[in-house]
Amino acid sequence: MIYDKDLRLCSKIRKHVHFYKVIIIIFTLLSLIPLLTHYYLNNYESHLQNNHHRSRSQLEVFEDFNSLKASDLKLRIDEMIRIKGTVSIELRELEARRQKLQSDISLYSQRIDDLKQELQKQQTELDRLKISVEQAMVAQREAILRDTPELSSPLKLYPNDVPSANPPIDRNTIQKCKMANCFDHSRCSLTSGFPIYLYDPDTTPILKSGYDIEGYLKTTIKQTFGFNAHLTSNPKKACIFFVVVGEALPDQNNIEHTRYLNQKKSFTLSINNNLKNFSSLPYWGGDGRNHVILSLSRRSIGLENHLYTIDTGRAIVAQSIFFLNQFRQGFDLILPPLLGPPGGDVWQDCAPIVPARRKYLLSFQGEPTSNTNTDVLDNFILEHLKEISHSSTRDKFLLQFECVPATDQQFTLLEFKDWLLCGTENSRKLVLKESTFALILTPSENVVTSTLLLSRLYESLRSGSVPVLLGEHVLLPYQETIDWRKVVITLPKARITEIHFLLRSVSDGDLLMMRRQGRIIWEKYLSTVQATVDTVVASLRDRLGIPPKPVLDITAHSVFNSSFVPLKSDSTIMDAEPEESLGPIEQPFASPIFKRNYTFLLTQSKEIWNDWADPFVLYPNLPFDPVLPSDAKFKGSSMGFRPIGRGSGGAGKEFSEALGGNYPREQFTIVILTYEREQVLMDSLSRLYGLPYLNKVVVVWNSPKPPLEDLRWPDIGVPVTVVKALRNSLNNRFLPYDVIETEAILSVDDDAHLRHDEILFGFRVWRENRDRVVGFPGRFHAWDSNSHNAWNYNSNYSCELSMVLTGAAFLHKYYAYLYTYWLPQAIRDKVDEFMNCEDIAMNFLVSHFTRKPPVKVTSRWTFRCPGCPVSLSEDDSHFQERHKCINFFTKVFGYTPLLNTQYRADSILFKTRIPHDKQKCFKFI
Repeated sequence: MIYDKDLRLCSKIRKHVHFYKVIIIIFTLLSLIPLLTHYYLNNYESHLQNNHHRSRSQLEVFEDFNSLKASDLKLRIDEMIRIKGTVSIELRELEARRQKLQSDISLYSQRIDDLKQELQKQQTELDRLKISVEQAMVAQREAILRDTPELSSPLKLYPNDVPSANPPIDRNTIQKCKMANCFDHSRCSLTSGFPIYLYDPDTTPILKSGYDIEGYLKTTIKQTFGFNAHLTSNPKKACIFFVVVGEALPDQNNIEHTRYLNQKKSFTLSINNNLKNFSSLPYWGGDGRNHVILSLSRRSIGLENHLYTIDTGRAIVAQSIFFLNQFRQGFDLILPPLLGPPGGDVWQDCAPIVPARRKYLLSFQGEPTSNTNTDVLDNFILEHLKEISHSSTRDKFLLQFECVPATDQQFTLLEFKDWLLCGTENSRKLVLKESTFALILTPSENVVTSTLLLSRLYESLRSGSVPVLLGEHVLLPYQETIDWRKVVITLPKARITEIHFLLRSVSDGDLLMMRRQGRIIWEKYLSTVQATVDTVVASLRDRLGIPPKPVLDITAHSVFNSSFVPLKSDSTIMDAEPEESLGPIEQPFASPIFKRNYTFLLTQSKEIWNDWADPFVLYPNLPFDPVLPSDAKFKGSSMGFRPIGRGSGGAGKEFSEALGGNYPREQFTIVILTYEREQVLMDSLSRLYGLPYLNKVVVVWNSPKPPLEDLRWPDIGVPVTVVKALRNSLNNRFLPYDVIETEAILSVDDDAHLRHDEILFGFRVWRENRDRVVGFPGRFHAWDSNSHNAWNYNSNYSCELSMVLTGAAFLHKYYAYLYTYWLPQAIRDKVDEFMNCEDIAMNFLVSHFTRKPPVKVTSRWTFRCPGCPVSLSEDDSHFQERHKCINFFTKVFGYTPLLNTQYRADSILFKTRIPHDKQKCFKFI
């Protein structure tokens, strides 16, 4: 049918061309007649003048009018007037005909040009349809040849009953407990979702009597467990049973200085000595398998290891202090003390990451107890530290080995087995914020870890002072998952003489990297009670290889009610796109999700815990998924791949027929944030008609007013979902709506005008830089060293940039989750306060996690929308607010994560001379 239409169109064009030739011939003849007439009359007059002896010319008649009669003269004059009039009429008629012919020629020329353009458009559309048909056939063959079904989450498998009663085990077996012999894996299937059960400390008799904890901590623990997605109230389904114990301690502020002086040798705190074994717990099962005993304290005081003499059976013990012959590697869990608030933003309590070097190179505040049995090495360490603290080096040290508090000052004592660390928490915080490194002296070698050691680690990381651990025998919290080598410098005691040299050799780059990593670890796993509880649960789940709960999508509620059907526009779709085949038109299909539920824990667990710092939820896909080698797509792993030229490569024609690249085919979703600019939105939607690889358009309707009922929406060939925002907020731009079914999101302002080739080029570039922001308008942050010593937002043309505005940029949906659930609430609140800066916040977020700058594509620097209402960005206050945003975000992050780049992505073969039979990748890029 399409070919018949093209033949008829070509026949019409040939007829018009033939008619055009005939018209040209007639026009040529009519143009020559007046010229020949004029030429003939001139020759005739000259002939009369030269042959006046034979006949008298008209001129002679006029000159010799006396010889003529009056009647003859009048006749002569009348004849000449008649001839003149006739010639004038003929000339006017000829001119009119000539003008009409020129007009007809112009119309036919325009018609020929229009037909040529229409033919070219039809040919382009035909090419796209051919490509689409070919791609559909490939997809059909893949569906037929697919030998594995599409995976979905299997049914959850739970145990049928509570743990059965087993006989108690002897202490020798307890000390040799491993996950293999002391844990019942049958209660924790891979598909169970890792349900956990918490014994209520208010209703469980044994916990109310012998293991009662202070009311604040008890309430906080119950609340934080309640926020954990794995908690279940049904003990029959539970994989893990949590038992929370602790000490009812006196108020730490009641430890006066006099008590410090009087009880310095035998300092202890009152501890509940009525501790019992846990066999009376209702689900103990005789041996305590699958139980976790959480021994918690929110004090920074070194407590007695009260569980050391208690029969804990096969239960996992999680606490802050362990003896060497007590701790079971790979089974027990080391926890930090609960020194932070229950939850919430904690950035206010942190010191800035920069500058790299602080006032003191190294600090330590403490003194040995009088009953410390120090050996020769310990004495040598003390002497050497005292020596370097008084040395003549330019580096400053604050090494205090004798605490002399003021007589009227209440003093906090921290027992370190071998050391007492003195000073109030605030005074230590001030010192640590001025210290580049913080020295942590380890306890005796029969202690694996202690509350004081972990308290000192907590305080150091919070203040941005890089911990220097003197002693290799101790272990730190969550050692199985957290890579502490990126955070802590561990030095054997025998190398104490090299400590100054080692610390001076650390470069600023390494120092800031360790400080940044330490802050990430502290914020995510140590800073709050909620962080500690979630980390304990995640550590045990990770140990068992069970994936976490899926991250929650935001449910998209339509702005239209269920009975209303929006009107479709009858007008012609705006088509100002270049006549270029840019790719196949395909039916929308979603990106595959949750394909690596059970393998990413094996292959990328280290990155999850340390680099991405988010092991608590399962994401449907990540921008960091592994890439297959090039030959795999031709040998056994070809499903979904669309190599250019079927693998042979090619120029523009072959390039437009397939996505190519290193990833299987995919589509993208356009998200448009709009507020009461209906016509601008309609025009922007119309321009998306026929855009290849477009899955759908999600319009976030930020206005409290619903769309007009008579508003006509263009039919652009893909679904347009209009989502109702709960409130007017620019943060809505990055909500991870459930209707976004692709990894790639193109965030676009409602007044941005991008050509199809620009969009598709940006999409192709993003597919090779999936972990970065890829877009068009570039900006940069500039340092104002003249007046404010602060950051400024700059939109001037520049040879380097650090941001790509999300008014026209591609990003991975993973960052929408992080923006919504991970980004500190203070930043989102600032965006709402200024109604500005959400794009800056997203650039901060991505650069913070990737340590990479964004990617700018093509030469676009800014966007103009003729006829659009005045936008907020045209007000000078808009830029003033953006200056403030950058500096506020820097304060929240502790540093400025934005990185500069001098790179711009342009198409291959851009400005390249190529043979006439080849086509550029993009004609206009």
